[in-house]
Amino acid sequence: MGRNLQNGGRLRPVDLARGHGLSTQAVRNYEEAGILPAADRTPTGYRTYTSLHAGALRAFLALVPGHGHQTATSIMRAVNQDDVDEAFRLIDDSHAQLLDDRRTLQAVERALRDLEPTAGPEPDAASGPDASFGLADRFIGPLAEELGIRPATLRKWERAGLMRPRRDPLTGYRVYDGSDVRDARLAHQLRRGGYLLEQIAPLIAQVRSAGGLEPLEAALSDWRGRVSARGRAMLTGAAELDAYLRERG
Repeated sequence: MGRNLQNGGRLRPVDLARGHGLSTQAVRNYEEAGILPAADRTPTGYRTYTSLHAGALRAFLALVPGHGHQTATSIMRAVNQDDVDEAFRLIDDSHAQLLDDRRTLQAVERALRDLEPTAGPEPDAASGPDASFGLADRFIGPLAEELGIRPATLRKWERAGLMRPRRDPLTGYRVYDGSDVRDARLAHQLRRGGYLLEQIAPLIAQVRSAGGLEPLEAALSDWRGRVSARGRAMLTGAAELDAYLRERG
């Protein structure tokens, strides 16, 4: 950071700020965070910026929608410290996460296609000691292991109304039938997609009812739109970052 990276005409902090709809304090904060190269100082101590700083700011602001503020900051800091390989690694990590999110979305969509148009009858909590387990029935431990979560997470989901397992009349253990397993799988996928329990609960409740798939389809459509928007934002960020790298030489 010791070498002079600036070139071209001089810009005041207010010039850089106004051009991007920011405050001058935000510009100073970005410089201190390493998002912008270090500014030159006038003999009286005022900061002066150049077109290079404007390019860095454009790159950062374009990276944020696709990578998030923290990762975008780390990318710009790495570039300004001449560690371009680290910047590329951070970008690759974001793309890998986006791919994982897309695969999760596709998994949820497949699960939705497997759902029947109408829900079956609710299990009878007072089925009696002669009730037999269906082939899809699970106890809490095996179901948690199957989903890769803790049993405590399933109990939390139950309290949130995402599933309603019956109790084995002899042992008192929770028993998850086929519809509970389905709801648990959907809840797990939606949680991975970033949905909160209070958002998932009404979707699961609708899935249990006849013709109740529309809310889940709407949620998936919104999720799909956000994944696509993030992918597009990553392209925009990459273009601005490439322009900044070229200007840095």
